[in-house]
Amino acid sequence: MAALPPQPIGQSQAYLAILDQVSDAAVLERPVLIAGERGTGKELIASRLHFLSPRWERVFITVNCAAYTDERLDEELFGESFLDGREDTNGKFYHADGGTIFLDNIHVVSPRLQEKLMGAVEYGRFEASGEHSEQEVDVRVIAATAIDLPAAVQRGDFRADLLDRLAFTVLTLPPLRARRDDILPLSEHFGRKIAAEMGADSFPGFTAEASESLLERQWTGNVRELKAVIERNTARHWLADETLSEPIGPLRFDPFAGPHRLRDAQPPAPTIHPATRQSMPVVPAPPPNTDVPLPAYTLPPLQAEDTATASFADRVMRFERGLIDEALRVSGQHQGKAAERLDLSYHQFRGLLRKHGLKK
Repeated sequence: MAALPPQPIGQSQAYLAILDQVSDAAVLERPVLIAGERGTGKELIASRLHFLSPRWERVFITVNCAAYTDERLDEELFGESFLDGREDTNGKFYHADGGTIFLDNIHVVSPRLQEKLMGAVEYGRFEASGEHSEQEVDVRVIAATAIDLPAAVQRGDFRADLLDRLAFTVLTLPPLRARRDDILPLSEHFGRKIAAEMGADSFPGFTAEASESLLERQWTGNVRELKAVIERNTARHWLADETLSEPIGPLRFDPFAGPHRLRDAQPPAPTIHPATRQSMPVVPAPPPNTDVPLPAYTLPPLQAEDTATASFADRVMRFERGLIDEALRVSGQHQGKAAERLDLSYHQFRGLLRKHGLKK
């Protein structure tokens, strides 16, 4: 039997709703597709699906499809048959017979392997590489992706028939920014855990300022990013005071920050692979059904003498400030309404005001 998974931590309505869906889907002997941004806990949900299912006493195998080349992934999943006297190898589908296999990052699988996967998902039959006879197994398939797979089908990057087979049940995990009620409980959990690992007698928690900064952050890396931030800051606090007697704060979010930070003079534009483009966070547009539409803010052009010196961060700050001023103007300087027009929480908007030194 596989090791028991950690218990999920969350009390927000969005997360509790997902856990209810997991319980319903677990009892069905059908594929499940888990969709969610990076760091949202897709493997945790996959293991929960397995251990709530009738297969809970059988094997649970995880394969990160992004960790292999196409040929190596074929061997990893289905094994390889040799004609030169070497001993044949069995793949993960063979070893998962009777249990569950979790295919993470399913969107990176090549079209050739997607076709091969169809037979394994639909009928439990496959051929090992180099072999011409089929093997048959009883494996439940759970797959996960961080991209919009229906859009990938439209682009021709993913097979529609394989998506149909995988998507018997689709669980879309909420990002951490949609789980505000879970941020502080998760932070407390991660802090207590690393404090115990370092030998501290107790964990003092966070100052009110630190807690507010945790709630205001967008967490594009979701729970994984939160865990890293909490662990770094708790360790830093413990090194300064091994008794951990005082609440932790203020927090450092950027581990690269410092007076001697290395920076490119002109950072190159990132190259985005088509398979990962859809996993990037999208800045939401203002709500369409508002009484007064929010006018688009156009960044004023830099003067010629400023062009050579203005950094990317400076331009972003000017753009943010313009959005804030515009939202406040059309909202009659009402901060709550301005936050709504920018699709931000009130605490997030207040954080932006402090960031830009606006005492409103």
